[in-house]
Parts: sequence; structure tokens; C-alpha cells
Amino acid sequence: MDTLKTPSIKSDILSGFLVFLIALPLCLGIASASGAPPVAGILTAIAGGIVAPFLGSARLTIKGPAAGLIVIVLGAVTDLGQGDAAVGYHRALAVGVVAGGLQILLALLRAGTFGQIMPTSVVHGMLAAIGVIIISKQSHVLLGVKPTAKEPFELLAEIPKSFAERNPQVFTVGLVALALMIGFPYLAKAVKALKAIPVQLVVLLVAIPMAASAHLASKYFVALPPSIGQALAYPDFSRVFSPESIKYIIMFTLVGSIESLLTVSAVDSIDEKKRVSDLNRDLLAAGVANTLVACIGGIPMISEVVRSKANIDNGAKSAWSNFFHGMFLLLAVALIPTLLMKIPLAALAAMLVLTGSRLASVGEFRHALHVGREQLFLFTATMLVTLGTDLLIGVGAGLVLKLALHLFHGAPFKTLFKPRIVETREEGTATLAVGDSAVFTNFLALDARLKALEADPAVEKVRIDFRDAFVVDHTVQDKLEKIANRWTAKSLEFVGLDDHDRFSHHPLAIRKRRRAGAA
Repeated sequence: MDTLKTPSIKSDILSGFLVFLIALPLCLGIASASGAPPVAGILTAIAGGIVAPFLGSARLTIKGPAAGLIVIVLGAVTDLGQGDAAVGYHRALAVGVVAGGLQILLALLRAGTFGQIMPTSVVHGMLAAIGVIIISKQSHVLLGVKPTAKEPFELLAEIPKSFAERNPQVFTVGLVALALMIGFPYLAKAVKALKAIPVQLVVLLVAIPMAASAHLASKYFVALPPSIGQALAYPDFSRVFSPESIKYIIMFTLVGSIESLLTVSAVDSIDEKKRVSDLNRDLLAAGVANTLVACIGGIPMISEVVRSKANIDNGAKSAWSNFFHGMFLLLAVALIPTLLMKIPLAALAAMLVLTGSRLASVGEFRHALHVGREQLFLFTATMLVTLGTDLLIGVGAGLVLKLALHLFHGAPFKTLFKPRIVETREEGTATLAVGDSAVFTNFLALDARLKALEADPAVEKVRIDFRDAFVVDHTVQDKLEKIANRWTAKSLEFVGLDDHDRFSHHPLAIRKRRRAGAA
């Protein structure tokens, strides 16, 4: 298949090995934080590496468990188990099987393209909430204390109490791991020879002997079965159609699909060859892999952005790098489980706390404000509603608020989902006049027109005229700019925005048509 064609298998093997070094501790940590056995994370990455490359079209993305799904997996394990984590885990596997099947169905219905229209502010608000939740939970693991609180705000409020009751030896290991995660990249910039060494590997090389010398209790280390056969677990379908299970099926399907598709698009944008993935085909690959891995004990997988970026930086050329990363993980859990069980949980918690802080960083708030105050409002509202309720309600609230803002700014309701587009042609130039509104909910119709014109040999230039659009939102402008940058054989230009007010100095800020007679 074209995703597996490569001019040099050596570069893919090397990149696969280096990504494996990054993925190993993250897979263990994400699974542990999700309330699943640590080995479940490795099973997920193995399936993502071995199965997905032969079905998907994303050449350089790495499939595996991701921090963004920790919250919903842990919620499923907790709620479905009703106090029994083992029961909850097996019932969550059944949820994963059904969700994987729904992803396959969505791919066959060609719904994968809907992932690209999700508003950036809403998605980032959801991810920021996930970051806060990860910090609220993993800070206690880093301190070696089991909290009494369960909800994010209460867990954050309990951190000072846990700090006062911290296990000094566990905290020392976690603090050193956190310092290395933050400081080593700066050292690597100064010493070029260190750039090729993954910081996660450095953390393990330091944390494992530290924890061993401290003689920590076994509960502070990763727990793994002695053989790969004993690592397998099977779904419990006894409550798969209960209201709670259906809720998590929806969240697994929607959040996992959206995050994965957004990552594929992001990774495509930094591919030096500018190859474009088929989102529906990649969603199909994720759905098949998710269904299979849930049948044997794995947690949900997506295309993961940090490991994918590392894959590109390490010189990957094709999807074989994802395959080899999965194979190296399989060999690790099969051949050296005893060594893996020497990894202290505090070191994994340090990695996750840093991941959470990046998802919810001050820079994310600044970026939202830079694009426009309404984007900051959507970002913050999505984050807060998610923290106070759950991911599904938080994202839903963000989308409803965004639509309400478009209506407030003058977008006619009748064109929120079906745009008014008039096409004219003159001497090789096609003009698409967009009337009433150009917003995230009606972008796919415009995108379909552009794809048809890109494939039309009679068209040399495409012009989009927004003169009659009351509102042109940030999501549409962002998507169109990416399309324009991708086109090489034809030019794509945008006109008619001079009569619109821009909501901030950001070039892609939302535009609202100026009233007649206004300065």
C-alpha cells in the first residue's frame, strides 16, 4: 500500500525505535492514570502500530493511547465498575468494542471529514480541561498520597493537604523526574550530542535506580503480568447497553475520532512532502484497531501528536515507522516485563503532570485571546463546563455557544448548515461568491466545491468572494488558508473582506460585515 512505500527502511526502523523509547513510559502512565492495568496502554500501541499502517492513509502519525482520553476511560472504569475497578475495566472494554465499531461505521459513511470543521477554540478548551484534570489527579501520585476527593476542583484543592502528607522518597523521585523533563531539553539544545536522546529515556535511567535504592513499596511501581498471554483481558458486555455505557460509547467515539482526525491533519501540515491523508480511511483504520484491541484488553487509541512529531523529527519516511514502534513495544512486554516493573509510578506521574500543564498552559489562553475575545470566551467556557460536568457536555456547550455568537453577529439561521454559494467562470478563473455566512457548520459544502475545482483541468485560478457574507468565522479562514498553502498547481485567493470588521489584530480573526455607511 502507498502508506508503506519507503525509500529507506533503515530510517523508519531507527525512528520506530526512538519513538518506542518515548511511547513505552507514556503508554504505561496513561493506562495507569486511566484506571486500567498499565500493560493495557502497551497493548493499545502495539495494535495501533501493527494494524493501523496497513489500513490507514496517515503516513507519519503514530497510533496509541493519549492523555486526552484519560478522563473518559477513567470515568468509564469508575462509573461502570461502581466501586470495583476490575469490573469497571472489563465493562469499559465492551464500551471500547462498540465505539470502535461506530468509528468503522462513521468512516464508511465518510463522516471523517466532519472532524476537520471542529472549532479550534472549542477543541483547545476541551484539551485544556483534560490538562487540568490530569494535573489534579497525577499530582497526588507524584506525592505518593492517595486523595479522598474524586472531582477535579476538589482534587486541586486537596493538593496542599497531600503535599503536607507526602511520601518523601516517592516525592523525591517524582521531583527529579519532573526536573529532568523540564530541564533536559534545554541542555540538549546546548549540547548537540544529547538531542538524539529522548528525555523520557533519561528520566527512566535516573528514576529506576533512585527508586530501587529507596526500597519503595511495590504499590509505588508499575505492575505488569509475567507474560504477554496473561496480559490479555476480555470485555464484559453485560451492561453495554445501559445508559452509563451508552454515554461513554458516545464519548469514546466522538472525542477519540475528533482528536485523532485533528492530529492527522496537523501532522500532514508538517510533512515535508505535503502529503494529504484520507481522513475517512484513517478513521476506518482507527476503528478496526480500536475494536480489535478492546477485545484483548487495550484502551482506546488515537493518532497521537507528541509521538507523531517525534516520528517526523527522527527522520521517518513512511508508515513503517509506526509499525516498528509497535513491534519494539511487543518485544519489550514479551521479553523484559521484570525490568518494566521497576519503573516508579512517580516518574510516570511527572511526565503526565507536564503533559497536562502544556495542554492547559497560559500560552493557550493567550493564543485564544490573540485570535479574539470571543475565542477566549469559547475556550474558557468549554474548559469550565467540561471541568464541572464531563467532556461531552463541555464540547456540546462550546458548539452551542459558538453558533449563538454567529447568530448574534448577523449570520442567518437558514445558512448556518447550508451555505449560499454562486459559482461563475471566466477565462480559467472560477469565482465562488459566498453569501450570508461562512461558518464552521457549513464549511464542508465550500470545501467540496474547492475539491471539485482543484480537480478540474479547465480551472487555473479560484477566487472566493465574501462580499455578501455577514459573518466569516475563524475556523473557515484557518481551513482555507491551509488549503491555499497546500495547492501548488493552482492559485486560491480571497476577496471581499475589506468591508468587514475584524474582531482582533489576528489575520484570521472572525469577520463581520460592516453596516452600510459605517466608517
